[in-house]
Amino acid sequence: GDSVIQTEGQMTLSEGTSLTVNCSYKTSQYPALFWYVQYPGEGLQLLLKAVKANDKVSNKGFEATYDQETTSFHLEKASVQESDSAVYYCALGDTVA
Repeated sequence: GDSVIQTEGQMTLSEGTSLTVNCSYKTSQYPALFWYVQYPGEGLQLLLKAVKANDKVSNKGFEATYDQETTSFHLEKASVQESDSAVYYCALGDTVA
């Protein structure tokens, strides 16, 4: 079946440090890949969405590349703010999503 594996998503961040949350996926299809963020006391919010291989997507200083060769979709931000402290979730789904 399809699955994603990510490093610990709970992030308590110091101002100005860099953020990387690793995500690897396993699928027989060509899915869309997503990063969601959940800020304290709030629901899930879509952060990034990539619909095809080699897509590089960015939002609010976050970026991720849909790397088909390494089957990864790592989330990165060069310089975080304390307000970026949250839980980050990697997900995959149909490209129509």
